[in-house]
Amino acid sequence: MRSPRKPGAKRPGGGGSRDRRGGPRPSRPPSRDEREEPRERPAARAARPRGEERDAPPPRAAAKATPAQPAPAAAPAPTVGVQTVEVTPDEGGMRVDRFLEARFPGLSFSHIQRVVRKGELRVDGRRVETKDRLEAGQKVRIPPLSLAPPETSKRPPGADEQTRAFLKSIVLYEDDDMMVLDKPMGLAVQGGSGTKKHVDGMLAALTDKQGQKPRLVHRLDKDTSGCLVIAKTRFAASALAKSFRSRDTRKTYWALVAGVPRTKQGRISTYLAKGEDDDGDAKMQVARHGDEGASHAVTYYAVVETAAQKLAWLSLKPVTGRTHQLRAHTAHIGHPIVGDPKYFDIENWELPGGIQNKLHLLARRIVIPHPRTGKPVDVTAKLPPHMQQSWNLLGFDAKRYDPIEDAPEE
Repeated sequence: MRSPRKPGAKRPGGGGSRDRRGGPRPSRPPSRDEREEPRERPAARAARPRGEERDAPPPRAAAKATPAQPAPAAAPAPTVGVQTVEVTPDEGGMRVDRFLEARFPGLSFSHIQRVVRKGELRVDGRRVETKDRLEAGQKVRIPPLSLAPPETSKRPPGADEQTRAFLKSIVLYEDDDMMVLDKPMGLAVQGGSGTKKHVDGMLAALTDKQGQKPRLVHRLDKDTSGCLVIAKTRFAASALAKSFRSRDTRKTYWALVAGVPRTKQGRISTYLAKGEDDDGDAKMQVARHGDEGASHAVTYYAVVETAAQKLAWLSLKPVTGRTHQLRAHTAHIGHPIVGDPKYFDIENWELPGGIQNKLHLLARRIVIPHPRTGKPVDVTAKLPPHMQQSWNLLGFDAKRYDPIEDAPEE
């Protein structure tokens, strides 16, 4: 019987390994690398300078298949860093939002509203609102802006030609400085949430070789048709804007209202402030002097013709230019405009047969001093199709004398 081996003790017969038959185990054959390149002696390693390595074996041949190239990333929207600019004499009198639109054509409407609302834009170190007017020489601090990429690449071929043809078809007056468009009902003047097609966007198709795009100088509601003044140069925009502010511009509107006012000619004077309707949508409301956000609004009106004491054709002359002024004022005196979705509040009222449920409000006429000569430019728009249909059904004559001409200029 073989005695047990103590832990750590070597087997008898030396340290060489043996096979099962007791003979010495053959040594492992050298590898290919060991045959081609013998192990380096310690003395040789010590003699080699530090940092110097032996040549590595050549790498295996790379696979011929190349990975698919990623698609090129879309070009980021161009950005403009913080800068301070001075208002030029031609830009004096411009609204803050109009100033930004003119300086940065790729700036979106929502971006303008945001930087002004948050106070990131400063004029002479002070916060401002989009409707505030700038004066020549003021310093405007402009925060970093993200400009929208040009839309020309996304527009189908011939889109600009179609847009120019459409704008030309609705021109009532045009010269080198300005033009007056007959804006159709349903076309927005300016973009906003969910609004892609609007006059301001269409005007880009009329950009001249110097990069000047025609500019809006006032607005009409989306569903109001008629005279819309456009400036073709920055100089004209400044001069025309001053004419609107100084009330040198005379505007006449036509409307079809429910009922007949007892006073054939009158003056409506209230304060208006922004509020909300039952659905939470913005709506102008009659306010009192001193209320937050309340602005004074004055409108003259005259009854032109009536239809069986059920409907009246009113001619309106706004002295001030508040949002929804005419629509809110006619509703305030108990005679809202037919087809008005916001301010028509007569219960159980039914449209007479043949009259379409669309806003019956037309910017009929505008008289404005020419920005260069100062001579009056007098332009008149025709009734839109739905109002012309109503005039025909009610027997109204659009050529009849308009008594609003006798209203005072306030």
